[in-house]
Parts: sequence; C-alpha cells; structure tokens
Amino acid sequence: GKDNVDSRHNRGRGGDTTRFHTVNVAQPVRFSRKCPTGWHHYEGTASCYRVYLNGENYWDAVQTCQRVNGSLATFTADQELRFILAQEWDLEEKTFIRDQWRFWVGYQYVITNRNHSLEGHWEVAYKGSSEVFLPPDPIFGPAMSEKENVLCAQLQCFHFPTLRHHGLHSWYAENCYEKSSFLCKRSQTCVDIKDNIVDEGYYFTPKGNDPCLSCTCHNGEPEMCVAALCERPQGCQQYRKDPKECCKFTCLDP
Repeated sequence: GKDNVDSRHNRGRGGDTTRFHTVNVAQPVRFSRKCPTGWHHYEGTASCYRVYLNGENYWDAVQTCQRVNGSLATFTADQELRFILAQEWDLEEKTFIRDQWRFWVGYQYVITNRNHSLEGHWEVAYKGSSEVFLPPDPIFGPAMSEKENVLCAQLQCFHFPTLRHHGLHSWYAENCYEKSSFLCKRSQTCVDIKDNIVDEGYYFTPKGNDPCLSCTCHNGEPEMCVAALCERPQGCQQYRKDPKECCKFTCLDP
C-alpha cells in the first residue's frame, strides 16, 4: 500500500541506515534465434538463406548446401522470391557483371525438343519437394552445350536497390558445369548465444540479452524457458556483467 511505502521511505531519510537495492529482474526477451550468422531469415517459410560467393558448378553447389543441412533454394510463392530479391547480400565487387549478379538455385530445365527453337520445362531438382513455384521460360546461357538435355537454373538479380525492390529479375538456363555463386536454403533452427546450432529437444541459451535463460529447442523455437536471477557481487560497488556468461561479473573497483 501507499502509506506503507511512504513510511519506509521517510524512515530511511530520517537517519535509518537500511539500504535497498534491486536484484536483477527478468525482462521480456526478443530472441534473435532464427538463423546462424550470415543467413537471412524469412518468416513466411520459416527458412534461412545464404549466398555463397565461391564459384562452384551446380553439382558442387548442391553438396555445399547439403553440408550445412540445406539445399539449393527453391521458392514456394512469389512473395518468397521477392524477399530474396530485396535482400542486401554480402557480395564482393567482382561478383557483379554490369551491376547484375547470378546464382544457382534448385531448378533444372529439361529440353524436350531441339528443332527450330528449344522447347522444354522446368523441374524442381529434388524429387519429393513440396515447392509449387516454377520459373517462367528462361533465357538460355551462352555456355549452353548442344549435347546437354538438362540445364541448370540461375537467378539473375540487380545490384541497384531501386531495381531490386521492384522485383526485377531474370531466369537463365545454363550449362550445369559453369561456375557460379549459389543460394542455399535451410529450415530455421535454434541458435545459442555463442552462435552454435542446437538440435531439436536440447537445452540452450538463446541469442539475446539474457545469458541466464535456459530453453528447450522445439521446431526452431526456444520454448519452456527458465530464467536464473543473479545477486550482485558482494563487496564490489562498480561491476560489469559478462554478456554471454550467466552470473559472471568483473569488478571495476580500484
């Protein structure tokens, strides 16, 4: 009650040596936990995306994506593709050709007729995928061989922000053995405060502002979280909390 608080406050000012200090109180936490460092998160598909700049042919790019528990990116809807086009990827200057850049994605173009014009259709490269978005008719790349009946997809984007945000892009069907940057896609995952990937069902401390939080990883989300409260270090007036270790302090007193 108000009267009780006022009387305690007045006694303190009247010479009472009692002092009050707050113990650290748990605050609501906004987790930054969806993707490992270097990956971009899209809520619409609960997925993470990353462009790899090391030029690899299509088959090597497939293996690189698999090593990070992902695959070459495919898209479920136009909104997902627009998200990809709008991102600021960490690209090097040498990857641009006239302010454009291309990367392998997870589609293949199967040629069915080579008569007067090339005829064929797009397929998702990995059977059993639930993806529903297929690219429009492609531009055929200059390195295309007359003997190849299967070509691989490159998505061409633009460096200028205005063009990117308007969603301008092109699809190329290219010789799969050409070397190119590529786009990997993986499911979102739990990532702990030290940027380690956490397996389903394990305890971890999510990335965020509270190193004293312990949660269970479930479907890429921290759930059933428990917070520990730390008492301030004894005999130390000025101190600094370690941002990544629970209840670890550095005393700043002389």
